[in-house]
Amino acid sequence: METVGESDLEWTEYDPEPDDVAFRRKQLSTAVDADDLGCSLYELPPGKRSWPYHYHTANEEALYVLAGEGLLVAADGEKSLVSGTYAAFPADERGGHRIVNDGDEPLRYLLFSTMNEPDITIYPEMETFGVYVGSPPGGREERSFEGYYDGDAETEYWDE
Repeated sequence: METVGESDLEWTEYDPEPDDVAFRRKQLSTAVDADDLGCSLYELPPGKRSWPYHYHTANEEALYVLAGEGLLVAADGEKSLVSGTYAAFPADERGGHRIVNDGDEPLRYLLFSTMNEPDITIYPEMETFGVYVGSPPGGREERSFEGYYDGDAETEYWDE
């Protein structure tokens, strides 16, 4: 059995557009070659947001807050996050979520997930979906197919 200390891992920085998105991540499960369960440590600076609001169709996720305060934007409304808060996100639209740090200190939390593939991740506010085949979201294997697509795009099944 492998173990890893959080302090032994380097942070991966995420700072994409828009300006209100920025966070750091340590992929704990990757460090110990876990196959079926993902776990990452996140740190979200004050005033920043994490991944866009989304839900998975094949993977459950769970959140445990270690330190700081924030806001969980969820399918059933907004909820306060404080140290010790736990939330589970089912693999369907009921599991929609986004983490926001509306506090004055960094928000640190663990995010766990099953690691099933293929997976489709739905981004309702962006009207987009992502497809992951060969390795689940957050997985470390090379994917045989992945992409992001317009949720309203239509194509015919048969060429006519």
